[in-house]
Amino acid sequence: MTDTEADDRRMQWIEHEKAIRARHTEPPAPVPPAALAQRSGLDLLKSVMLGELPAPPISHTLDFFLIEVEPGRVVFQGHPRAAFYNPIGSVHGGWTSTLLDSCVACAVHSMLPAGKGYTTVELKVNFVRAVMPDTGPLRAEGKVISVGSRIGTAEGRLMDASGKLYAHATTTCLIFDISDMKRDKRSD
Repeated sequence: MTDTEADDRRMQWIEHEKAIRARHTEPPAPVPPAALAQRSGLDLLKSVMLGELPAPPISHTLDFFLIEVEPGRVVFQGHPRAAFYNPIGSVHGGWTSTLLDSCVACAVHSMLPAGKGYTTVELKVNFVRAVMPDTGPLRAEGKVISVGSRIGTAEGRLMDASGKLYAHATTTCLIFDISDMKRDKRSD
């Protein structure tokens, strides 16, 4: 891919994200428990992306956003910045890991029926190159490997607009009934 093609793709990514962010008029908030119980994972994620449900607070805190979702595939777009630096002057691996954890776990979530939830029980991340504040935007694409009744697995890749790989990951998620999930009432 030429530099011009990468710049064009980068601008398309930024415009696509702006359009999605513009749909979000409410402040970031956890998805209401009733929506978790009544919607399939795919419907819930689409509703978040379309602004019908609030974006999660972490998307605001770490500057990344859900921009594509289909059965078994989810894409988040993030903007690394200097506020995420580690002590040696590159973007902290925790930012990269969080973006990858989000895309792979949500890929699993996109395959779940209403009333089912998930939690990450294992995340394996391989860092290929340093992420710097001027690297972005970056896209984390998660794809399902397998989803059963209790376990889901997925893989993800973090790439820039030119197709350069920065990190990749795999996950194992535990699948459970939403009715078994307990929320801390103090955080509401």
